[in-house]
Amino acid sequence: MTSNKSQVEFFFDCSSPWTYLAFIEILKLSSRQNLNIIWKPILVGGVFNLVNQDVYEFRKKPNPKKLTYSNNDLRLWSKLRGININFPKVFPVNSVKAMRGCLFAQKENELVKYALNIFQAYWGKGVDISQEDLLLEIVKTSNLNPEEFKKFIDSQEAKNLLKENTEDLIQRGGFGSPTFFYKEKMFFGNDRLHLLEEAITKNLI
Repeated sequence: MTSNKSQVEFFFDCSSPWTYLAFIEILKLSSRQNLNIIWKPILVGGVFNLVNQDVYEFRKKPNPKKLTYSNNDLRLWSKLRGININFPKVFPVNSVKAMRGCLFAQKENELVKYALNIFQAYWGKGVDISQEDLLLEIVKTSNLNPEEFKKFIDSQEAKNLLKENTEDLIQRGGFGSPTFFYKEKMFFGNDRLHLLEEAITKNLI
């Protein structure tokens, strides 16, 4: 039963390839370890603006060696996770509508399907998820009502919820996506999911 499950809070923004990798694995991990995932859609740009502006400096003037290593690392992880990742032409992307959409999908119990469709569209096919017409096409394949979706993402409720999740992450020490919490212990990044599972199985926390 759900009451017997341990909980993991998963703060995420679909504009990150590393989050795509982590999203795929957290679903498998939750099944292996009987976890209840509390999904927390955020706007990672809002996090960067307040507590991690170094990201913007690296994008302006990346270290070539570090960038090459990171890209190679990303390719290896994508093979391991069994997904296809291609850097889209539009990067970084304004993900605010897509992430408000995650909140709507969450209300409709379709978050996993919708988020996976967003990840695949952006990181697999290069779809510009900031464009509402393209976003609505993804909505149609996610068992969601396009008219209700559009109404919700334009609402003050959606704006407030996304802001609250983002501020919650910042207040708890977060600085990017993906970030997850288990028993209030913070983990950051796709490559920390193994550490999380070890912590769960060996009662390290």
